[in-house]
Amino acid sequence: MEKEILFSLKGLQMSQEDQEELETIMAAEYYLRNDHHYIVYDEVMEGFEEATKNIFKFDGSCLEVTKRGAVNVHMLFEEQKKNMTTYHTPFGDILIGIDTGDIRIIEDEDSIHVDVDDRREAKGGRKAG
Repeated sequence: MEKEILFSLKGLQMSQEDQEELETIMAAEYYLRNDHHYIVYDEVMEGFEEATKNIFKFDGSCLEVTKRGAVNVHMLFEEQKKNMTTYHTPFGDILIGIDTGDIRIIEDEDSIHVDVDDRREAKGGRKAG
């Protein structure tokens, strides 16, 4: 079953001085296959003609975020595990360490709430050639 949904993505943007909660709401497609939930949407980044396809795939203990297009990355958030990935951007690559704590999923009749406790750390990369 595939249906159109409103997808809300919340997060914290932190600096040494403070932190700010950010929220983005967009139209997306949702479907459930082989006990995995999928949310798919296209993102248009300012200054780029090519859209980025975003795929969120999750179950009770894992969230995968895949971006393909102007930026490319496959981030794996596994409960109580650490993972590394490279975020490929038009400006260069960024090495990201993902340290995931708990993953909580609450399913209601009208909604699904996914809460991921993660601590990401980015290291500078090389300039794209």
